[in-house]
Amino acid sequence: MALNIALAQLNYKLCDFTGNLVRIRRAIEQSASADLIVFSELCLSGYYPQDMVEEPGFLARQQAVLDQLLALSRQTAAALVVGAVTPNTGMGKPLHNSLLMIRQGEVVLTYHKQLLPTYNIFDERRHFEPGPDAPAVLVFNGKRIGFLICEDAWNNGGNDYTIDPVQALAKAGVDLIVSINASPSNVGKPAQRHGLFADMARRSGVPLVYVNQVGGNDQIVFDGGSFVVDPSHGVVHQLPLFEEATESLYFDGCFHLNNQSLTVPVSAAMEEDSEFYYRQIVLGLRDYAAKVGFRQVVIGSSGGIDSALTLALAADALGAENVVAITMPSQYSSVGSVSDSVDLCRNIGVSLLEHPIAELVGNYRGGFEHNFATKPSRLTVENLQARIRGTILMEYANHFGHLLLTTGNKSEISVGYCTLYGDTNGGLNIIGDLYKTEVFALARYYNQHHGCEFIPLAIINKEPSAELSEGQKDTDSLPPYPVLDEILKLHIEGARLRPVEYSAAQAFVQQLQQNGEQATIDRILGLIAKSEFKRRQAPPIIRVRNRAFGNGRQMPIAAQH
Repeated sequence: MALNIALAQLNYKLCDFTGNLVRIRRAIEQSASADLIVFSELCLSGYYPQDMVEEPGFLARQQAVLDQLLALSRQTAAALVVGAVTPNTGMGKPLHNSLLMIRQGEVVLTYHKQLLPTYNIFDERRHFEPGPDAPAVLVFNGKRIGFLICEDAWNNGGNDYTIDPVQALAKAGVDLIVSINASPSNVGKPAQRHGLFADMARRSGVPLVYVNQVGGNDQIVFDGGSFVVDPSHGVVHQLPLFEEATESLYFDGCFHLNNQSLTVPVSAAMEEDSEFYYRQIVLGLRDYAAKVGFRQVVIGSSGGIDSALTLALAADALGAENVVAITMPSQYSSVGSVSDSVDLCRNIGVSLLEHPIAELVGNYRGGFEHNFATKPSRLTVENLQARIRGTILMEYANHFGHLLLTTGNKSEISVGYCTLYGDTNGGLNIIGDLYKTEVFALARYYNQHHGCEFIPLAIINKEPSAELSEGQKDTDSLPPYPVLDEILKLHIEGARLRPVEYSAAQAFVQQLQQNGEQATIDRILGLIAKSEFKRRQAPPIIRVRNRAFGNGRQMPIAAQH
């Protein structure tokens, strides 16, 4: 007997139980002929609710929508596979991360996630107790179906955990594995998933259905990309990346779509990293603004590449009419800092306002000298300009109700090449996980994607400068960005890099050492360590790489490095 399986890849808002139920209900309506509708991990609350699971009303609010879902299931022939937080009635942490199979108003199977990740951005053991080491198997429509939750499938060859839920299901003789997931996205992740699950299906000899959530929740973006795996052919079908989708397939031992057998492997890879970054950042900003409650954003426009890219991406995410740019020239600003901002904003249709700061800087300098009986140092004046600009931007954001986007890239944030309470002001940073070389590459991709030079080449080709003092260039304080970025990648991400990136960074840094540049490397590593206090106070960053600042890299401030 063939099984009609619907994959529901949806965009959830954290703890918006009622809104999430609306999405689930819509997917059920779209899958009227399905036998089994599969949703993602913790779909009732969205992933990851963090300490909200400890709030007194959390389980009651979830139960209220679960009761509605149970009632809804009585009106459909399909069985539903959903993810939910459930209470732990035994020893250990008070909760489980669970999978529920619902049919005709009853929960016919409950499975608790066995492998709870506590690495990188994950900290599930903080709230959840692992489920028992036992396979979850249910005979449904003549098929023995085994169930997993996300990390349960990531014990590659049994090297990371003492138990292997996949192996247990294979030994139980299942015909199909259904895995519900909330797998955060980063560059290279879709291809990594394909490789992992294709290998897992091949080794176990069992076909697999993988359903992931999509959308941005705070800094984390989920890319969807749900798929099915044939043991002989690998991943043979995938839902879109970065989009909601609900789609039905038939399974009779093999997968079929539109009466066609799915036997041709599909690729998860995009043509280039910049395309991936573009789609992830645009979705991440759009969801962050919508879920937090902002319609419009404001950005300081310096005429440099970072603010230009931020403006362009924001216009695509929210609409140009919802983006405001402010240029704030000082006595050290080049003519191009204003004219290039004018050209950029005209190209992308963004409103540009001007608020010169030279007089404000002069007043502050005079007040400093008068009250403290000494002239402010060059560094003090440089930081003063950044802080005045940051204050103006926050002033505008407060008055008009806009979200302020800060514009620092990962290279600058790594080494502290930014001013606390100045250019770090803001509610979100959308390019803060991109190294400077990636910022340039994404700006070029942006123009290519739009088929037009929206970001002027004058900005892309301009030598980077903070323009806080006469003739200042970034290279006065830092190595050239192609050099700096390889040092940073190796130190910050290391073996978490994709293999090709890791080998390239290792070879590059080794060559620097052979060329007598160890002092440069040591200086950069020292700057990274000394700048932790700035990163701790910086706005959230949309994560696009494997190891991002924030909860993905937890380092002490007061430590000997």
